[in-house]
Amino acid sequence: MINIVETQKKLVAAALPSGFEKNVGEVLAELARPFVDEVYTDALGNVICHKKGEGKRLMMPAHMDTIGFMATYIEEGGFIRFEGIGGHMPATLVGVPVRFESGVNGCIRLEKQSDNLSKAITAIKISDLYIDIGAKDQAEAEKLVKIGDVAVFNSPTVELAGGNVMTPYADDLISCVVLLLAMENLKDKKSKNDLYFVFSTQEEVGLRGAMTAAYHIDPYMGIAVDVCSTGDTPSTTVKMAVKVGEGPTIKIKDGSLICNPQAVKHMRAAADEIGVKYQDEILLAGGTDSGAMQRTRGGVYSGCISIPTRHIHSPCEIINKKDVEEAARLLAQCALSEL
Repeated sequence: MINIVETQKKLVAAALPSGFEKNVGEVLAELARPFVDEVYTDALGNVICHKKGEGKRLMMPAHMDTIGFMATYIEEGGFIRFEGIGGHMPATLVGVPVRFESGVNGCIRLEKQSDNLSKAITAIKISDLYIDIGAKDQAEAEKLVKIGDVAVFNSPTVELAGGNVMTPYADDLISCVVLLLAMENLKDKKSKNDLYFVFSTQEEVGLRGAMTAAYHIDPYMGIAVDVCSTGDTPSTTVKMAVKVGEGPTIKIKDGSLICNPQAVKHMRAAADEIGVKYQDEILLAGGTDSGAMQRTRGGVYSGCISIPTRHIHSPCEIINKKDVEEAARLLAQCALSEL
């Protein structure tokens, strides 16, 4: 039985940024293997889990890469300059603990400049930040961290009030958990569709993994699983009719695609058939693997199921366990319903 919180913890412990997904991919492949007919990895690192069927091909990706950091320069004092991998708001990184792939820990700080106190939050840049790993000088730091080493947020996964969970990398590891739950749901069931669950790579830097996987699989329809923003906190800057704990969403549009009506209809019919309460989603910024699938070959009917998530791209994203369970139930029914 897949446990949502414990599985998320296991994935977070293995997570690395885009381009460095090998470790978490191995964990996911091992977890998925009992539920499908074959598991294999392609040249870009996508982990493809195939449950064979005689009907049309349905591709269901969730990306296993995360945003993170790459060391670019080590100063004389042993402090590490870095660049971001994926989208970051630099001002929100100040004080954030990080972990390098080697296990070295550190903390992001803002350099002291005469104008820093008067800088607008939006004016702070990645180049104003550094990572302190506690090294006494450059020589000691260089023994611990090399140029090109990558790091991720180093914060815990904890349960909160109301069935909520706070974790780094709900985007998009919690969607990988959804795929595993859906596979588990389908283990002893026959689908008329030919099913491809894909743990995709490099979504955060341009939807790259889903693009190559979709070209290989050539699906009739694609339903991605990702997270989406919400409109239920005081820090919300864009009005959205989405709340944590009110069910998964069925996407209508995001920055990478206008979902095909055929895919939206399929997802809504599946939700209605099994009584899954869902929210309609229009994400005004950001893209998903569904956008990559839609533009593959001669085109793919594409849509997306999302997990409502607060504080996306921070070390303290918040999701609801019931939303995760219902998203998995919905995805499994989409897989069973004839395309």
